[in-house]
Amino acid sequence: MQNILSRSIPEGSIPERIEVPGKEIFELPEKVLQFGTGVLLRALPDYYIDKANKRGIFNGRVVVVKTTDLGSTESFQRQDSLYTQKLMGIEHGIHVEKTIINASISRVLSASKDWEAVLACAENPAMELVISNTTEIGLVLDAEDKILNSPPKSFPGKLLAFLYRRYHFFQGNSHKGMIIIPTELIPENGKKLREIILTLAQLNQMEDDFINWLIAHNHFCDSLVDRIVPGKPDGQHMAEEEQLLGYRDELFVVSEVYGLWAIAADLAIVKDILSFSQIDNGVIIAPDIRKFRELKLRLLNATHSLVCGIAVLSGIETVKDAMENEDMRKLIQDIMNQEIIPSIIGDDISLQEANEFANQVLDRFRNPYIEHKWINITLQYSSKLKTRVVPVLQEYILRFNEVPNLIARGFAAHIQFMKSAPATNGYTGKQESVEYPINDDNAAIYATHWKDNSNGIVKAILGDLALWGSDLNELPGFTDKVNNWLNKSNFKLTPNNLFQNS
Repeated sequence: MQNILSRSIPEGSIPERIEVPGKEIFELPEKVLQFGTGVLLRALPDYYIDKANKRGIFNGRVVVVKTTDLGSTESFQRQDSLYTQKLMGIEHGIHVEKTIINASISRVLSASKDWEAVLACAENPAMELVISNTTEIGLVLDAEDKILNSPPKSFPGKLLAFLYRRYHFFQGNSHKGMIIIPTELIPENGKKLREIILTLAQLNQMEDDFINWLIAHNHFCDSLVDRIVPGKPDGQHMAEEEQLLGYRDELFVVSEVYGLWAIAADLAIVKDILSFSQIDNGVIIAPDIRKFRELKLRLLNATHSLVCGIAVLSGIETVKDAMENEDMRKLIQDIMNQEIIPSIIGDDISLQEANEFANQVLDRFRNPYIEHKWINITLQYSSKLKTRVVPVLQEYILRFNEVPNLIARGFAAHIQFMKSAPATNGYTGKQESVEYPINDDNAAIYATHWKDNSNGIVKAILGDLALWGSDLNELPGFTDKVNNWLNKSNFKLTPNNLFQNS
């Protein structure tokens, strides 16, 4: 029986090739409050913090707040919040593989069960930084949220309650404000979170002095994160990994080597606090990060979102598998080169910059080490299409006065993918005899449309303002193009009919 990873694991039982934290790491103060336990946060921001701590630079650990009731914190407790991160990929033409034990996290608290302990973190004078990733649907205003609830319902409500406790405990001290960096993939995420926080403070009739302290002494930074993180391997693959490790790890995470954390900031105080930026070129602090966001959001994320439904319905399991399929690889390249790049180049992004980034993305997609499953990319599929793809669709039609054929294919695949039936834990779809999970907060909307409007499904879904914020049927020719692809050969997505022109 293998030992489980924890501080008590016997010395000498960990292979020398694995980078381990020194004992001094565990004595560092808690400087960061992080909302979210997801693998992206653990594999990117927490990776940089851990790397800096091991070099004696940032010297602070992370308290993680679990914001949902799904799952538990027991694995973190059993492992003293330690976890193994395996980074694999191609860097400057060289195959890279390294394994570390990440000790950035000091403890994990449940918002629903440990709310007073979360608020107590506000009384820690060493606290300087808040990080969040609550997905694209997390940065929303709940006008009914009450910050005196235990806990408030929304993430912004929880954060506001934390800041309110800190304000009162330190009696409005101007030096005890926080640097707040949301990493949710929406435009100007820092500005949006700030607006929500200030609105929520007014709705909760909080005192003017507190609101003034919020405005003057707390810094909300826009940010962008980029790293492919498939997470923990399944079944036999994980057993093989643990055999090589010599210990069990319930929190094991795999990521690519490439990483980017771009943070919009120009104040010296912010740069000083974010000292972990010194240890890796993947952390960029700049006054304006919009270019980085646009390149990543469109060429990486929008491509993912346009292809994931096609891939799942075609029986292609991983991104790597798609890149090894000549037809799918061509589709991916054509989506980038023929429709996305022409829609985003201009004064801020040159054709050369877009082409270089696209080639870099293709290299990342080819990463032979990463098992990035298309079904995982379909998480919150509809909201991702709205934020990542719809602006490209609209801009393409505006610039060229024609419908982008490949984007229409992606939407057709999305509509077919979202045809579902209720299951024990949500909704499932089916392609021929193969079932797949649908993890989307709008799944019920699609199920209703398919039930009530099966003969006019494209028009019904594209016209749903709740899904897109506008009526996509108003885009000239788009509905017909999507409908053509949906009806083509009953949308049985095989190489024989998938890659031909509609």
